[in-house]
Amino acid sequence: MQKASGAPGFWDNPKEAEKQLRHISSLKQWVDTYEDARQKLDDLRVLYDFLKEGEGTVEELVAHYKKTLKSTEKLELRKMLNKEEDHLDAIVTINAGAGGTESQDWAEMLMRMYLRWGERNNYKTKLLDKQDGDGAGIKSASIEFEGDNAYGYLQGENGVHRLVRLSPFDANHKRHTSFASVYAYPIVDESIDIDINPADLSWDTFRSSGPGGQNVNKVESAVRVRHEPSGIVVECQETRSQNQNREKALTMLRSQLYEIELRKKREKIDAMESTKKKIEWGSQIRSYVFHPYKMVKDLRTGVETSNVQQVMDGDIDDFIKAYLIEFA
Repeated sequence: MQKASGAPGFWDNPKEAEKQLRHISSLKQWVDTYEDARQKLDDLRVLYDFLKEGEGTVEELVAHYKKTLKSTEKLELRKMLNKEEDHLDAIVTINAGAGGTESQDWAEMLMRMYLRWGERNNYKTKLLDKQDGDGAGIKSASIEFEGDNAYGYLQGENGVHRLVRLSPFDANHKRHTSFASVYAYPIVDESIDIDINPADLSWDTFRSSGPGGQNVNKVESAVRVRHEPSGIVVECQETRSQNQNREKALTMLRSQLYEIELRKKREKIDAMESTKKKIEWGSQIRSYVFHPYKMVKDLRTGVETSNVQQVMDGDIDDFIKAYLIEFA
């Protein structure tokens, strides 16, 4: 039986208390989403009745209908996210493909896109690790998304993202194709038991670096851990404390191992292997074309838009929704 947060003894077990608070928050999100959809539907009926009486305009009715539809779809999506891992927080890792500066710049653009998506959807975001590129962009980055159903929404972003544009780094302004990979995985909480043998871990430390290679910290606070049985390598330079970075790196490692187990349970090991394809032609899930025309298209669902700038500013909900409807 769950205790209220103000009940005596509620905070005696902080981990259990945190678990209950997250559950309460999730239920509140359900109620708020339902109430928003219900209220918009009631308002739509009122506007329709007004229009029949000669008051209001068709434009007002259509505009509110679109808002009602969006709110209803949000409720439907929430209902679809019913797997045990969907409610968990998420980490998104971005890696530049071959191609040097071009791909590294593209990786940084994707990093910005996901950070903006997080802001638009009221997620708390945290940059856990960022390896700067050679001259521009980034070689890799890991972003944490904290909030309701973060992994549920981001799970479909796994794969290679392809960019076609006129290169700002080419003196002849030629068209270039760049690739970057995205890997989203859920962050395990204390209720999930993932056993890691310390003997299977190899640790390295290094200095956190900022733009242009400058040292953010003069001591080796950043950490890198390799899990020998799986070959997974995790880096973290979130804080100036090496101990805190080690703890976060272990959480990231446990989370990736958990994600692998989830895929095995769903008998989708082939999907796991697809995230390890070479970052090049033929393995992309989404194409972003800036030139000779403007188009972003998801190659799995067929959803596309010509509003490239809006997508790069974090408006990827239509792609996420289509993936969940078809594959979740």
